[in-house]
Amino acid sequence: MREDRIKKVVVVGGGTAGWMAAAALAKTMGAMPDFSIEVIESDEIGTVGVGEATIPQILLFNEMLGLDEDDFVRATNATYKLGIEFVDWTRLGHRYVHPFGIYGLDMMGVEFHHHWLKGRALGDETPLDDYSLAVVAGLKGRFMRPRPDQPKSPVSKIAYAFQFDAGLYAQYLRRFSEARRVVRTEGRIVDVALNGETGFVDSVVLQSGARIGGDLFIDCSGFRGLLIEQALGAGFEDWSTWLPCDRAFAVPCETGADQQPLTRSTARGAGWQWRIPLQHRTGNGYVYSSAHISDDEAAATLLANLDGAPLADPKPLCFTAGHRKKAWVKNVVALGLAGGFLEPLESTSIHLVQSGIARLMSLFPTRRFDPLEIERFNARTEREYVDIRDFLILHYKATERNDTPFWDYCRTLPPPDGLAYKMEMFRRNGRVFREHEELFTETSWLSVMVGQGIEANGYHPTADLLPDDETLRRLAHVRRVVQQTADMMPTQFDFLEQQGSATHLSLRRAS
Repeated sequence: MREDRIKKVVVVGGGTAGWMAAAALAKTMGAMPDFSIEVIESDEIGTVGVGEATIPQILLFNEMLGLDEDDFVRATNATYKLGIEFVDWTRLGHRYVHPFGIYGLDMMGVEFHHHWLKGRALGDETPLDDYSLAVVAGLKGRFMRPRPDQPKSPVSKIAYAFQFDAGLYAQYLRRFSEARRVVRTEGRIVDVALNGETGFVDSVVLQSGARIGGDLFIDCSGFRGLLIEQALGAGFEDWSTWLPCDRAFAVPCETGADQQPLTRSTARGAGWQWRIPLQHRTGNGYVYSSAHISDDEAAATLLANLDGAPLADPKPLCFTAGHRKKAWVKNVVALGLAGGFLEPLESTSIHLVQSGIARLMSLFPTRRFDPLEIERFNARTEREYVDIRDFLILHYKATERNDTPFWDYCRTLPPPDGLAYKMEMFRRNGRVFREHEELFTETSWLSVMVGQGIEANGYHPTADLLPDDETLRRLAHVRRVVQQTADMMPTQFDFLEQQGSATHLSLRRAS
C-alpha cells in the first residue's frame, strides 16, 4: 500500500456536481482502507437546480454507478430524450432536430449523408431529418430503448438520454453516496486555510468554527469558485465576445401528460428559450444578452411563451461564458460551475461534470500531486471546453436571422479558426470530421450545419458508385423503414407506464 496515497477527499458544495463526484469516488474508491469522502454543503446556499437535459453519455455514468434505470427515472421524475429541436434558429418559422444516433446507413463505404447530398443534386429535396429514427420518433412522441437483439433494425442503434429534475438527481445521488459511507456536513464555509509553504489548501473553516481538513479538495461551489478562484486565483478565460448571452431566467410550468422525448430550444430576439419536459412539470428558461434586452423584458418574454401556467416566479441567473484558466491548481480540482460555464444550448452541463470526474479518476493523484498529471488534466479540460464552445458558436454564426441587433452581432462575428475550418470543409464537398477526442460526433456537426442552412457544394466521389436511380431508390427505402419503425414504437407515456416509471403521468391521466 502506497504511503503517499490520498486518504481524505473533501467536496466543497453539493448540488448535482458535488454529489456526482461523491457518488463516483465512493463507488470506485470507497472500499480502500482509510479512505474517506466528506461533502460540505449549506442549505442556506441555493443551487441552480433547474430541469436538466442530458446527452447519451449520462448512461455511462449511471451504469458505472450500477443504478437501476427505472428506479432512477422514478426518483428524478425523468423523461427520455432523443435529441434537441431547434426552432427559429436558422430563420423565423424554420425548425430542425439535432438527433442522437445516426442518419440512414453508410453505403459503398461512404457516410450516408454523401448519398443524401447526391440525392439533393438529383432533385430529391427530402430533409435530412426524415432519415433519422430519433427525429421521426421524437416528433411523434414515441420512444423505446435500443434492441441489440435486432441488429438489422434501426431500433438496435437507438441512442437516448434523459431530462430530469436536477434537485431530485442530487438527492438521489446523495442517498447513494451516504449508503457508501460518504459523510455530509451541513455548514457554510467562512475561511480557507492555506499551507504557508506549499500554498495548498489545508482546511476549510465553517461558520460554526469547525475546521475540516483533507488531502484533495473538489470545488463544486458554483460560479464563485470558492477554492479554485477565491483562494487560489486560477483566473478565468472570458468567451463572452463569442457567446454574448450573460443572463437567464428560469421558471417551471404545468405540463401535459403526453410529451415528445425532445428538448426544445427556441431562438428569441436576444437569445433563446429552453423547454425541458419532465413528468411532473416543464422546465423553461430564457438565456439572453443583457446588452440587447432588459431583465424585465426578458422575464416577460419567458412568461408569455410557456406551455402552461407558471409554478413559481422566474429565477434570475447571471454568468459569463468561459472557463477557469486552470481547473486543477495544487490540491484543488474544480467541477461544474466552479470550473466554467457554457450555456446549456446543447445540454452539456452535466457532461462536463461527468467528464471532469472521469479525467480526475484516470489521473487520481497521490499526495505528491505530480505536476505532469495536473498539466495533462488542465490541457484536456481546456480542449473539451474549446470544442464545445465552437459547436455552440456554430448555432449563432450560421443563421440567416437579421431581425434584431443581437442576431446581427452573432451572424457577423468572425468565428474561431477551428470552427471556420470545419464550416469551410463542409461547404466545399460535404466533409465532416471529428477532431481528436471531441465530444460531438460527425453526425452532430452534420445535423447542425445542415439545420442552420450551410449548403455543401459537392459530395464524396464514391457515392457515384451507385447509379442515380439506385441512389434515389435506396433513399426512399431508408425513409420508409424509418417511418415504419417509428410508428411501431410505443409512445413515451406508454413506455414509462410499461416500465413502472410513470407515477406522475399516471395520476394526471387518471384525473
